[in-house]
Amino acid sequence: MKTIDKIPITKISRATKLVSTGAKVGVNYLKYYGDKMTKSEADAKDRLNQNNAEDIYDGLKTLKGSALKVAQMLSMEKSILPQAYVEKFSLSQFSVPPLSPPLVIKTLKKYFGKHPEELFDTFNATSVNAASIGQVHTAEKNGKKYAVKIQYPGVAESIASDLALVKPIAIKMFNIKGKDSDKYFKEVENKLVEETNYILELEQSQTVVDACKHIPNLKFPNYYKEYSSERIITMDYMKGEHLSEFTKYNTDKEKANKLGQALWDFYMFQIHKLKKVHADPHPGNFLISDEGDLIALDFGCMKTIPEDFYVPYFELADKKSIENPEFFTQKLYELEILRPDDSEDEIKFFSEMFHELLTLFTQPFHSETFDFSDAEFFNKISEMGQKYSKNTELRNMNGNRGSKHFIYINRTFFGLYNLMFDLKAENVKINNFNTL
Repeated sequence: MKTIDKIPITKISRATKLVSTGAKVGVNYLKYYGDKMTKSEADAKDRLNQNNAEDIYDGLKTLKGSALKVAQMLSMEKSILPQAYVEKFSLSQFSVPPLSPPLVIKTLKKYFGKHPEELFDTFNATSVNAASIGQVHTAEKNGKKYAVKIQYPGVAESIASDLALVKPIAIKMFNIKGKDSDKYFKEVENKLVEETNYILELEQSQTVVDACKHIPNLKFPNYYKEYSSERIITMDYMKGEHLSEFTKYNTDKEKANKLGQALWDFYMFQIHKLKKVHADPHPGNFLISDEGDLIALDFGCMKTIPEDFYVPYFELADKKSIENPEFFTQKLYELEILRPDDSEDEIKFFSEMFHELLTLFTQPFHSETFDFSDAEFFNKISEMGQKYSKNTELRNMNGNRGSKHFIYINRTFFGLYNLMFDLKAENVKINNFNTL
C-alpha cells in the first residue's frame, strides 16, 4: 500500500482538501444526471453512491484524525447509509494508507529522544495496521514482541477545526436545530480529545484488563508505560485474525456461539458493573486468536455512563415499561427525548416513533437467550432506519433529541449488535454477566 509522507495539519490545508473533495462530489452528481437519461434510476443512483463513497473516503483518509473517525462512526450505521458508503467507510476501521517509515522514525524520536532501535532490539518502521488516529508497528526486545501504536502528527491539534468543518453537514444530515445543539458536538469533541491522549488510554486499558480478564474466552494485551507517551502507546503483540475476516468464512457454529457469548458478556459486564464502556465496537478492534478466543484492543474511546442516564435508559429496555404508556412517557422526558417546549404534534410523533423503535431494538433483553443470527430481526431494524430517514414529517421537526449520552451509548449498541450478527451467534445468554 502507498505510504504518506505528510498529513495536512493547518486549518486552511485541511479545509482545502475538503473543498476539493466536495468539487469531485459535484462532478459525480453531473454524471448522475447524465446517467439518468441512459440508465435506470436504480443503476444511476448506485453509480453515484459508489463514486461519492470513493471520493469522500479518498479525501478523508488523507486527512486522517477526526475527519476519518467520522467516516468510521458512520460505517457502523448500516441501517442509514447506502451500502457503497458502508463498504468504503468500513476500510477506515483497519485499512488506510500508513505513514512512511522516515516520518514514523521522526515521530518516535520526537517523543522518546532516541532512535527506535535504541529502545528496542528491532523495530519495523513499516506499519502492520493503519487506522483513523494512529498506526501500529511491531518491535522486539529480549525475545518479546510488542505492538507500538503511533499517533498521526497533528491529529490532536486539528480536532476542533475538523469538527467545525463537519458540523454544518451533520446539522443538515440529522436535522439538528435549537441553541443547545452544541452539547452533542461538544460530547464528540471531548471524546476525540480523550482518544488522542495515549497516557489516558494506557490507564483506561489497564483498568479494563484488570476488571474484565476473568471473563471466559476473552483475552487482552498487557500495556507498557515505559515505552509509552502522550502520542505513543506500547502493548503486547497479539496474534490473531480481524473479526471481519473471520466471519467471512467461519461455519463453525460452536465457535461463533462461544465468541458471541464472550463479546456480549464483555459489554454487559462493563455497562452494568463498571458503568463505563468501550464505546468503539467495530471489527478492527477485535481479533480471533488461533485458540478461538476473542481478543479486545484499543481502549481510547471509553464512555462513562452516569446513573441518572443509566437508570431510565435500561428501564426502557424492560418490556413492562414499554407497555406502560404513562411510565414510558415519563422516561422519554427524563432522557430528553421529549422536550418541555414540544408541540402536541411533536409529542405524539416522537412518542410513537420511539415506542416503535424501542419495542424492536430492545427485543434481545426480553428473554433469557437471543439468536443474533436472526436475519429477520436485523432486516426490521434496517427497514425502520430507512423508514425514518426518508420521513418528510420528521425532517420538519426539531431533530435535537435526547441526552448527549445517547451518542456513544447508542453507537455502542449498534456496533455490538452488528458484530453479534456478523458472528451469527445463537442462544446467547443475555444476563450471563450477573454470574461472572
